[in-house]
Amino acid sequence: MSESSTTPPPMSWRYCGNQIKLWRTHAGVSREDLAKEAGYVVESLRSMEAGRRRPSRHLLDIADQMCGAKGILAAGEEYLKPEKYPSFAEDYMRYEAEAVVINWYETQLIPGLLQTEETVRALLNANWPPLDDETVEERLAARLERQTLLRTQTKSFNFLIGEAALRSQLSTPEALRAQLRHLLTVGSARHVTVQVVPNKGAHPGLNGPFILLDTSEHQRLAYEEGQAMGLLHSDPGRVSLLSQRHEMILRQALNPEESATFIGKLAEDQ
Repeated sequence: MSESSTTPPPMSWRYCGNQIKLWRTHAGVSREDLAKEAGYVVESLRSMEAGRRRPSRHLLDIADQMCGAKGILAAGEEYLKPEKYPSFAEDYMRYEAEAVVINWYETQLIPGLLQTEETVRALLNANWPPLDDETVEERLAARLERQTLLRTQTKSFNFLIGEAALRSQLSTPEALRAQLRHLLTVGSARHVTVQVVPNKGAHPGLNGPFILLDTSEHQRLAYEEGQAMGLLHSDPGRVSLLSQRHEMILRQALNPEESATFIGKLAEDQ
């Protein structure tokens, strides 16, 4: 899964920032005085109070002391921990955890459930605007935690991966080699299928990735994600269209055995 670069700030940022402003105003503390005491420029403090920037623990502690909040502002730090996922992906994450069949097609990236730690970190470090270290670590841990779903042998996981994603070196040749070998390891499980879509000929999948989810109630959902949005579809027409596209892409793919040979050869060439 891609990371969003333009998602709105979390409500917790806005709430804590507003609380700082209310307490500061009530206590008669100017923004300039608070900024000076906390060691921030005024504009940074303004951004935190507006919720555009995450209020720091240091600022909460200083504001608590200067405004006489008696620990109320300092306690807000607990609610400012980075979100595990971009906000637009939260609905998808809930359905992913509950799905009994996941059909995932990717064009340029290794599917999130199959990414090694090195791959995840490279993608998070490439985010723009840059993520702070705490957010990188939180989202890295969350993505790796999601991969425990693959241990559930009563679920079916089917991955179609474009050849370009397999050849894309995000950091080092060693990291790419490890990623390719990881695909072979995970794909050897009887409930996981990994298939390569070669770079030859036009097909409907060239327009972008998507995921199909089948629930235990026999409902099929579809998910599409872009630079700054994620759309979870339940509309039968849209889901049917993406299902048809998936079938057409599948016709272009190597079978699982051919795919394993292809990936193994790529790994040897790194």
